[in-house]
Parts: sequence; structure tokens; C-alpha cells
Amino acid sequence: MPNITSLPREGMQLVPISGIVIENNMESFFHNILVWIDASKYILLFLGTIAEGPVVMVASGFLYKLGQFNLLQMYFALMAGDFVADLGWYCLGRFGARSTIFKYGHFFGVTPEVLKKVEGRFLEYHQKILIISKLTMGLGFALVVLIVAGMFKVPFKNYVVLNLIGGFIWTAILITVGYFLGNVYAVVPESAKIVFVAVVLLVAFFGFRFTNDWLRKQEI
Repeated sequence: MPNITSLPREGMQLVPISGIVIENNMESFFHNILVWIDASKYILLFLGTIAEGPVVMVASGFLYKLGQFNLLQMYFALMAGDFVADLGWYCLGRFGARSTIFKYGHFFGVTPEVLKKVEGRFLEYHQKILIISKLTMGLGFALVVLIVAGMFKVPFKNYVVLNLIGGFIWTAILITVGYFLGNVYAVVPESAKIVFVAVVLLVAFFGFRFTNDWLRKQEI
């Protein structure tokens, strides 16, 4: 005979204890993730800029407007990530075999024809092209410009100085664009804010690619 104390009394509801435990665990999990993201946000900015610099810079300006970042720390993380990414392509051109670049370069849009065009611009503008490239997305050939800088053995000191000057200005421009979008976000109705953010990210991502492809098709 079951213990009468173990039976639910009339008018009482059974509480799904296991469901509460799972829900609390999920809340704790997502809370820990958010805490980790907040603690690591500048490292994530650095890594994100290496992978997708322009989009991350615009997003950073947007989030800075919303009070999520310290300006100096954000700026340093963005410039550091951008510089490390550019340095990798420079080293590929400087220390990689030309035959290897020709063999695998088509994966990154680096073909003999493109290299020839960019090399011609190096002969015309010399090292100033590093700044020009930074401010114009390389006229569609940003990676190629960096690789050719290495192939032409631009002195490392000169490369660093010119790259940082161009990077400082380019980063400021993109942060400003993001900051402006943050102002727009402030007046967007609450119900449309998520859609607005999604559209901005998609437009930035595909917009940079479209612009890059368009510039690549122009005569440089």
C-alpha cells in the first residue's frame, strides 16, 4: 500500500522538478557564455578582424555607440588584428616561392595577370601604394598588393609604418560608419531592432564583397 504522504493531495499540482533543473542549467550555461564573451570581447575583436576586418570594424563602431566597448582598447584590438592579417600576406610574398604563389594563388584571386597589373602599379607609385591600397580596398586587389609588397621586398620597417598609417585611417572611417548606424539604431522601433541589425550585417558583408569584385574588374 503506497505511503499516503507520497500521494498528491487534492488541489495540488505536481511540479516538474527535472524541467526546472534543465531550464536552470540552460540559463546558467548561456549566462556563462555571455560572461565569457564580455571578458574576452577584445580578444574576439582581434581574431575577428584577422578573419573579416572591414565587417568587424563597422560592427565595432556600432557596438561602441551602444556602450559595449572602450574606444582605445577597441581601436587597438582592431588595428592589431588588421596588421597581423596584412603581415601574413606580406610574409607569404616575401618568403614564399613565386611558383608556389602561382600554383595556389588562384584560391585568393592571385593570378599571374593580376600580379602583373599590381607590380606595374608598384613601379609607378612605389611604396605609397600601400597607403592608397588601404584606403581604397586595394582597388579590388588588397591581398595582391600585400603579397607583391613582400615579393618586391619592401623594407619591413617601411611596410610597418605605411601599413599602420593606412590602417589607422581606414579603421577610423569604418568605426565612424558603424557609429552612425548606432545612431540610426537608437531611433528604430523596438520591434524592428533585431531585423535592423541583421540587415546591417548582411549589407556590410556582401557590400564589401560586391565593391571588391567591382573594383577588381576596373582598370587599375
